[in-house]
Amino acid sequence: MKFSKPSQLFLVSSIGLLVATLLTACSITTIDYVFVASSAGIETYAVDSQSGALRTGAAIVTSGVNSPVAMVVTSDYANLYIANKGDSTIVHYSIGMNGTLTKKDSVTASSTPVALAVNAASTYLYVVSGTTSASLTAYPLSSGAIGAGTSQTLAVPNYTKDTIIPTGVAVLGNDSAVYVTAYDQSAYNPGAPAGTVFSTANPGWVFGFAVDSGGSLAAASGSPWEAGIKPYALAADPTFRFLYVTDYASSQLIGYTILDGSILNFMTSGPFKTGNEPSAIVIDPRGKFMYVTNLLDSSVSSYAITAATGTPTAALSISGTQLNSTDTQPVAIALDPALGRFVYTANYLGNSVSGFLLNSTSGVLTATQATPYPTGAEPTALVVVPHGNHATQSVTP
Repeated sequence: MKFSKPSQLFLVSSIGLLVATLLTACSITTIDYVFVASSAGIETYAVDSQSGALRTGAAIVTSGVNSPVAMVVTSDYANLYIANKGDSTIVHYSIGMNGTLTKKDSVTASSTPVALAVNAASTYLYVVSGTTSASLTAYPLSSGAIGAGTSQTLAVPNYTKDTIIPTGVAVLGNDSAVYVTAYDQSAYNPGAPAGTVFSTANPGWVFGFAVDSGGSLAAASGSPWEAGIKPYALAADPTFRFLYVTDYASSQLIGYTILDGSILNFMTSGPFKTGNEPSAIVIDPRGKFMYVTNLLDSSVSSYAITAATGTPTAALSISGTQLNSTDTQPVAIALDPALGRFVYTANYLGNSVSGFLLNSTSGVLTATQATPYPTGAEPTALVVVPHGNHATQSVTP
């Protein structure tokens, strides 16, 4: 009997997940739970402490899930939030000790949500939304419950176009600033008819907001800053000194030094080369290594971060490359907080999660046992939470 290519891929992935479960069955120790948002709902997987292999966990959660686009958890790992494109809702779940999710409350955004972030104090949920214009909404949190939000439109001074599309949001670990990436769709639109003329200026920006002691946001001095053509994802290092943005259109990583708590200044040595169409980014808890998913290449680029300057340098594997193969189209990436040893990607067209073991000395990644692990169709986001007393083993800078 012949199988179609999709059937073959599904069969191989399914066998891989079964093998991972069987090989670790004799001495299974769960250190983390991986939550994956897909068209099936929110799926839960347990992480084996020795191999990093995933096995299925609690039942799939479907209530409150409608074409999900993003997920985030609070710093105490007690609450999970998911943003839905289908009905523009942001839904809150509590996280049980055994990885079970319980739906709590929800809010409806004024426009389609795109990305989420929670501050370190777990007192604010930040949502960026919009399909023709961009807005940032700050929702106060009380024991995880979502309060009434305060919104503001993102606008570029003296810029007359109104097609600014948001792509990502990040909060500094000391809660002093919030950053949002966005771009002008009218200036970057590769799907437009041939011969269409676009702006020659870089139509991408990073918007910065300083956060006062009461949680109010104020535009940072000099904001917004240029961010290539199509900034897609961003992350700040755990020392609050550097911010990194992926430029999807230019296949590069843009680095900024953070001054006076919120002001950005370009790293003079940048931008830095990535794979093709960088789509997501994560930094390890020590601020030593950074990993970027490349959508078109189906790979992860790995970097070592120079502590003094924040400059990222390619972390090469034994074979002499910084690229690590994933399943098809990785769109999200996360690092396990319990030990800081494993990296996972959600692969949109692969319908899977790819896993890697992180070398804590070199930053090099190697594939985990039986990766990739099958998921529901079109996974778009994933988060990782520590299990039980392993939460105390998180590495801090």
